[in-house]
Amino acid sequence: MSTSVPQKALSKIATNRLHKELKEWENNPPAGFKHRPTDNLQRWIIEVSGAPGTLYANEQFQLQVDFPEHYPMEAPQVIFIHNPPFHPHVYSNGHICLDILYDSWSPAMTVSSICISILSMLSSSTVKMRPPDNDRYVRNCRNGRSPKDTRWWFHDDKV
Repeated sequence: MSTSVPQKALSKIATNRLHKELKEWENNPPAGFKHRPTDNLQRWIIEVSGAPGTLYANEQFQLQVDFPEHYPMEAPQVIFIHNPPFHPHVYSNGHICLDILYDSWSPAMTVSSICISILSMLSSSTVKMRPPDNDRYVRNCRNGRSPKDTRWWFHDDKV
């Protein structure tokens, strides 16, 4: 299910930033997350554990984080891979409707802050369901369209 993003080599700024974030992660990983080491600095695989006391307690998920050439000036692409959680903002193809991944991205954000936001989004959900437009959206995303190519409409701040 991983979406392939044609990737240009990381800039020196992006490479330095990612090395720094990786080192900080190793010293102080965000609770509920585990980085699976690979030899590709441009694609991180992160294991997510559902927070205790939430609908997703004791469930495990995986995020794939693909960093663009000009990270952190440009947001990474973040998707759930394999079995995405049933959540009103997570599509069955793993795409996540979360404003910080798109319109509200800031270079001050880090992989850790993204992960915490995603866990918060999951934890605040009161129902396990797909977004109402899941089938149509997924159909329109065939051929590996990136979620960054979607015009998201952020209107629901309750979940």
